[in-house]
Amino acid sequence: MPEHLTISISDIIHRLKLSCQIPSVIEAIASQTIILETANKAGIEVTEAELQSECDKVRLEKKLATAKDTWAWLDKHHLSVMDFEELVHNSLISKKLANHLFSTKIEKFFYENRIDYDAAVTYEVVFEDRDLAFELFYALEEGEITFPEIARLYIQDIELRRTYGYQGVKYRKDFRPEIASVIFATSLPGIIKPISTPKGVYLIWVEEIIQPELDEVLRDKIISESFNDWLNRELKFLDVAIQMDPNLIEQKDKLVNQS
Repeated sequence: MPEHLTISISDIIHRLKLSCQIPSVIEAIASQTIILETANKAGIEVTEAELQSECDKVRLEKKLATAKDTWAWLDKHHLSVMDFEELVHNSLISKKLANHLFSTKIEKFFYENRIDYDAAVTYEVVFEDRDLAFELFYALEEGEITFPEIARLYIQDIELRRTYGYQGVKYRKDFRPEIASVIFATSLPGIIKPISTPKGVYLIWVEEIIQPELDEVLRDKIISESFNDWLNRELKFLDVAIQMDPNLIEQKDKLVNQS
């Protein structure tokens, strides 16, 4: 086992290739290019005060309380102070551009798509055996067993079993259509009849149905989703030329010729 190891930039790039991460890196580079160019055309800028405030916020989020902590984090990620400021600057530009493009369209979008933001708090157990799911459903209705007991007996995933199949707060569009149609047709909390899907038979306990309100959290969610949709559309129209390693191109040509 070697006592010392020297890793070059080419080693890192090669590792990215072997781990099939190059496409995601390329997409990130292309996305940032689109964002910066669009923001520049729109006259969007980041002031020194905004940059400093955001840098302080990032350090707080990452628990970098002292200069020593900050330098250690920068060293770990091979970032200079200028790199860090660029990282924060780009994040700020993205937020500003997203707000510039979509903040005035939120209300209209929300009311046109309000049904998609109905939400529910649910617990679920998924069965392969439809008859078993219905047997347990009727036992629940008769009070012969509780939903937590079913979850402990039939959920295989340990972490999910510990929370009795808790799914958290999910929007209507986050559920499978056949499940959403049943969940949001109910007005009261409780168990609903097992629902058969290609992935199994779902036994679901509905704890709460939440009517959507356009608060700050939902505003941010709509802006983020709209911005990501816009960016994905822009990426499709961007012609990206990749300057590949000549050796890699030669190997690819050999493989094509052999086939």
